[in-house]
Amino acid sequence: MSTYMDEYKKKLITAEQAAQLVQSNSIIDYGMFAAKPVDFDAALGKRAGDGLENVAIRGTGSILPIPEVIKGDPEQKSFQYFSWYFTLLDRKACDVGLAAHNPFNYHEATLLAYNPDFSHLWPDVWVSQVTPMDKHGCFNFGLGNSHSRGLALNSKIAIVEVNENMPLCLGGNDEYVHISEIDYIIEGSNTPIFTTPPSPDPSPEDRKIAEYIMEDIKDGAMIQLGIGAMPNLIGNLLAESDVKDLGIQTEMFCDSFVKMYEKGRITNAKKAYDINKSTYSFCLGTQDTYDFLDGNPRVASCTVNYTNDPTRVAMHDNVIAINNILEIDLLSQVCSETSGLRQISGTGGQLDFVIGAFHSKGGKAFLAFSSTYKDKEGKVHSRIRPMLTPGAAVTVPRTQVQYVVTEYGKANLKAKSTWGRAEALINLAHPDFRDDLIASAKEMKIWSRTNRIPF
Repeated sequence: MSTYMDEYKKKLITAEQAAQLVQSNSIIDYGMFAAKPVDFDAALGKRAGDGLENVAIRGTGSILPIPEVIKGDPEQKSFQYFSWYFTLLDRKACDVGLAAHNPFNYHEATLLAYNPDFSHLWPDVWVSQVTPMDKHGCFNFGLGNSHSRGLALNSKIAIVEVNENMPLCLGGNDEYVHISEIDYIIEGSNTPIFTTPPSPDPSPEDRKIAEYIMEDIKDGAMIQLGIGAMPNLIGNLLAESDVKDLGIQTEMFCDSFVKMYEKGRITNAKKAYDINKSTYSFCLGTQDTYDFLDGNPRVASCTVNYTNDPTRVAMHDNVIAINNILEIDLLSQVCSETSGLRQISGTGGQLDFVIGAFHSKGGKAFLAFSSTYKDKEGKVHSRIRPMLTPGAAVTVPRTQVQYVVTEYGKANLKAKSTWGRAEALINLAHPDFRDDLIASAKEMKIWSRTNRIPF
């Protein structure tokens, strides 16, 4: 330890000194979600307009505090901000021209971080919050494993910002970086790690959707829950059910997994690999969830290619993947990430798990959504549309869609005809919109003369 402490002291610098390492025409990568650097960002933001130009900052799921490189440079004299996955903060920044989105399938992040064919994407400077160094000279990535190690190893300058409040998230794989592999250390101000409020109470529609999905979750199923209220609701219902021996392989560790553990629903005994461990790649949740993960050997922090690669997901039997979507058209094209041209979130790992679950023996991928929503003026709209909103991104192509679920039922669209898809989706729509959808389907030549489509 003394040897490591000597090296530690040599590499220790202030956040202000670290910010001075950034040069014009650089790419800077921030730690993802709750691992976003706080002190370094504040120091770098103060350099806006001091001669720095064309510095690209990449984050993932921006959270409070608002990045100073955005707030401190509204004219973008020095910084341009990019995000792999949008949050409310990213959306607001994008609305005023201060952020842009980087689309990708999440399981590819680790591959991009290591593959020299994409070295033009590698950061000049990588900075992330980490745990304090352990006696072996290792800094744990905490809540943000993902592709952090690849970024650290292949950046020109690797900097860790130590936060004593960061949970120690055991591996897994590649959950740490060694002091010999980094260039500088910042001892941060130990700000509290960002937490999310508990999920709001579910609506009656949400509960009905959850009930339809619960019918297909059997003993020994391997569960993936996406980001959002609906997946968390499913987890809470599973916790109160009598289903047993559930396994977890997911990109995000959800709050409801803690309750499932407490109720004895999760054993991971039936998994094809990582027996007795829940595998995940990052976490954004409540403090109770962070406390559960801290030093817990029953959960394993892994790289995102390990958790999300569809071929690896499919190695488990009975994979149940549950994700939210924003809208679907009568051709069964799914948008889960934009409202027209406005970026709302990102593809994330949704497509990864839709494909992986389908190829799993006994697996099923559910795309869940309420049939309607209200706009700012209170007008009700159908989420099932003749065509996607102009400008909407296709998150899941129609060829990959399996189960879709609303409060009016569920349908397996895999390999159905265009006629069959249209009828199945119209049956899942709110009754007030079905006649208009039928009329649109006729105009689109995807409606037959018969009332019921055999396939």
